[in-house]
Amino acid sequence: MPTPTVENYVKAIYQLQSADVSELVQLGRIATKLNVVPGTVTTMIRTLADASLVQYEPRVGVRLTSAGEKLALHVLRRHRLVELFLVRVVGLDWSEVHEEAEQLEHVISDKVLEKIDEQLGRPRFDPHGDPIPDADGQIDHQPSQPLSECSEGDEVEVVRIASQDPDFLRFAQESGLAPGGVVKVSKFDRAAGTLTIQRATGKPVILSETAGRLVCVRAV
Repeated sequence: MPTPTVENYVKAIYQLQSADVSELVQLGRIATKLNVVPGTVTTMIRTLADASLVQYEPRVGVRLTSAGEKLALHVLRRHRLVELFLVRVVGLDWSEVHEEAEQLEHVISDKVLEKIDEQLGRPRFDPHGDPIPDADGQIDHQPSQPLSECSEGDEVEVVRIASQDPDFLRFAQESGLAPGGVVKVSKFDRAAGTLTIQRATGKPVILSETAGRLVCVRAV
């Protein structure tokens, strides 16, 4: 049975390598993501390599093996199903569930997880729009682009929020930028680095390009 630390590492590596499939993940990026010192990462990566969960090239980087990727997807499945369960069934706000799921993902049994999946109707996405791997590790990615890459006049549907920051999630909710929300880019001031979106109801919302990069959308 993998330890919580092992599960945290393979999940972090999976998320980092998913952002750039052509490169090995540098150990410094893992240290930053997990908020640990580089020496700790080096020691743990050697342990993962001995367990055949990663391929490690000293001074270059690391990549998950097929066994490591399978474990990472299973951890992500637990995490994202728990997040959705906490929102839909328990009634927690979507800005609160990430930290709770970080704890529960290591202790929930496969039997309970299967019941949660069944009760929720075999969902494909968690509350933030992240895809939920199925029991076989298959994952359904939605084509999307950052809101910051849209043009004036584009009408788009929000499909994912690429942030777990509670303050940003509350802002997104209040601004109509939760997954499923439809907005129109009414103005893009590239000199100021801001864009203005218009919702079906309510006042226009101005957000920075930085914030816009965290909102993933697709054309309506």
